[in-house]
Amino acid sequence: MRTSKTIGFSLALVATSGLFILLEGWTKWEFFWHLAAIPLEILIAVFIVEQLLEHREVRAKREQLMYIKSFMFRSQMRDLFIANFAALKSPAITMNSIRRASLAELRKMRGRTDDIEYRSLEALESVIDEYVKAEPVWHSFKERAITYNFENIFLDMMAILHFIYDVRSFKAKHPQKMFIHEAAKKEEAMKKVWKIVTDGIRLFLDYAIELKDKQPAIFDEMMADYELSIRLRESA
Repeated sequence: MRTSKTIGFSLALVATSGLFILLEGWTKWEFFWHLAAIPLEILIAVFIVEQLLEHREVRAKREQLMYIKSFMFRSQMRDLFIANFAALKSPAITMNSIRRASLAELRKMRGRTDDIEYRSLEALESVIDEYVKAEPVWHSFKERAITYNFENIFLDMMAILHFIYDVRSFKAKHPQKMFIHEAAKKEEAMKKVWKIVTDGIRLFLDYAIELKDKQPAIFDEMMADYELSIRLRESA
């Protein structure tokens, strides 16, 4: 709505400036040149203000998304991330090491995730199961991506949801089989699996870095929740 109004206002300013230029041509009064410049100056000012407002709006939306992610990472997505990091063979990154890392050390961890290796296909299957269980989360992020106009997040969520559909379809037909064993037989399927699960590792570390940098108290609370959840599992 604001964009359409701005376009209409801008066209009116351009038309007004053009009218003054025509009047100058007819009357030869130089004063009309000065009048013609005023709408253009206003137009430039409106453009600058619009850009500033748009930048501020995007930043505010990203801050909102950061808090939403904090809630989801600490609740609906916690089991997924715990399973994903637990299944790692290399690099050896744990929730404990993430919590106690400095910002520089977290960035080094993130840099090591270009080459990820999992302990086994079976360990990877447990991660896939958690992605399927977290399906409502991906739908929620998809809806927020549409609302906030974050195209890259929307595309990521659609890729995950398509992947979940593939897993559910396979499990419905072959309830006693592991999806990962079938995916391992097909290069394209395995590429999709690998991208989804390894992107999850990178996503978590990216968010940990963002929190450590901008909201260290929330970072510590979140990581404390993760460590407590892991200890409770181990003692059960």
